[in-house]
Amino acid sequence: MKRYSALDILKNELRFVQKGGYRAPLVWRAPLVFEDSPTCPRESCAACPETDCVLMRFVPRGCRYEAAPCRHIPLNGLGETVDSLYRTGTNEEIEQTLQSWLLETIGQLEETFEQPRFDKAA
Repeated sequence: MKRYSALDILKNELRFVQKGGYRAPLVWRAPLVFEDSPTCPRESCAACPETDCVLMRFVPRGCRYEAAPCRHIPLNGLGETVDSLYRTGTNEEIEQTLQSWLLETIGQLEETFEQPRFDKAA
């Protein structure tokens, strides 16, 4: 099984959002952000496998044992999360906030990978 980097996974999630992946209705409910995307490694109706999910690195420590930890990732400077936006935002606001977070996080990860590396011998 091939392992993907956080950068690859977040880029895939961004493509999923941009293609309207969360707009496609499921049989009985709207798709859940992160949980119903290609990003989520868990089996349907199973607990979150903390060690297998790249998103756990973005979840605050105090929220890592929630039923769906990825819902508690702070998505902006206001501290909005998928969980809080489910209660206060529209689908469009959720999608826009998520897309902004993905673009910013991807940019930060790309910057990290582009940093020059120096040999100790140099």
